[in-house]
Amino acid sequence: MSVRIVISALALALLPLASSSLAQAQDSAEKAKAVTEENGKHLDADGNPTYKIENGTVDWYTFSGYRRYHSDCHVCHGPDGVGSSYAPALAETMKNMDYGTFLSIVAEGRKNVGGGKENVMPAFGDNKNVYCYMDDLYVYLRARAIGAAPRGRPPKKAEKPQAAKDHEASCMGG
Repeated sequence: MSVRIVISALALALLPLASSSLAQAQDSAEKAKAVTEENGKHLDADGNPTYKIENGTVDWYTFSGYRRYHSDCHVCHGPDGVGSSYAPALAETMKNMDYGTFLSIVAEGRKNVGGGKENVMPAFGDNKNVYCYMDDLYVYLRARAIGAAPRGRPPKKAEKPQAAKDHEASCMGG
């Protein structure tokens, strides 16, 4: 059997998966749509934090999430959530992770053992530089997961809302 026939058969077999992934991405984008706003923070229909990007300008929380991700998370998970040989691509993982699970894993950590190797996500529940900004991290990674936020530093950001300043001062102890 020629290589060309094998590749063609494989491509045909994978075609339904590709259209399923596209439908899943569209469904995720619809679920992530901001429907309400409270003090500059955007929420989806279920009340979970989400992003708002208009005319290339990201909301403050998405920008803050980008900054926090690149100060504490990218070392293991790679730039822009694309993964590394050390830790998974969060831009992919977040496609199937709900808000509560994300908060739990970041705060408490996680250990996966399988295939002869062990992966450990340390707990960040005691790290204020992460813990105080978990919603921001979630929002940023959620936007990256469905392609709403491109790779790299967002070129334009909304002003920091007073609620974000107040939360930061309260959480960080300042």
